[in-house]
Amino acid sequence: MMINRVCVFCASSERVDRSFLDEAFKLGKLLGINGIELIYGGGKRGLMGRLSDGALSVNGKVIGVIPDFMNSLELGRKDINELREVQSMHDREAMLINQSDAILALPGGIGTFEELTQAIAWKYLGIIIKPIIIVNFNGYFEHILKAFTQAIDLGFMTPEHASLWDVVSNAEEAVDLVNSINGIDFFKKPDIHLT
Repeated sequence: MMINRVCVFCASSERVDRSFLDEAFKLGKLLGINGIELIYGGGKRGLMGRLSDGALSVNGKVIGVIPDFMNSLELGRKDINELREVQSMHDREAMLINQSDAILALPGGIGTFEELTQAIAWKYLGIIIKPIIIVNFNGYFEHILKAFTQAIDLGFMTPEHASLWDVVSNAEEAVDLVNSINGIDFFKKPDIHLT
């Protein structure tokens, strides 16, 4: 299996430091340059907007997925290749995860945290087998990664859980990892027992 389309979870907030917005633009641009389609939450603001700006700046293919109630509030981006409207946040999340070959998480808020942990849970359960890459730009995910480590240390998760995701520091490392995964036997069910 090859990675042709990547799902990116990230923030819609614009109240963040400019460096996060710039990094989102860079990731979108690098995905487009490498011929990797972007599927994301369909927003036009914040990291979502800059991510899609980056891909579009190099004629990359961009697919957005947005719940109908958000689209009715004019939060969806209309100038992308395709904007898919779904009924609920759960439908959006399922489509993003299921219609991608790999999952990346850029910094975001509670929605991004939920999407990331849902993807990890689905991978743990064998529902998906695709790569999950956490882009820990400026150390943003350090506390969540420490919480994962604590859960392993205290027996709530097994040490094997840590194999369910990879961590990189920036957009370049994320795209390099995606490209390095192509052509190797990465897409296999993790060896974790549900006990």
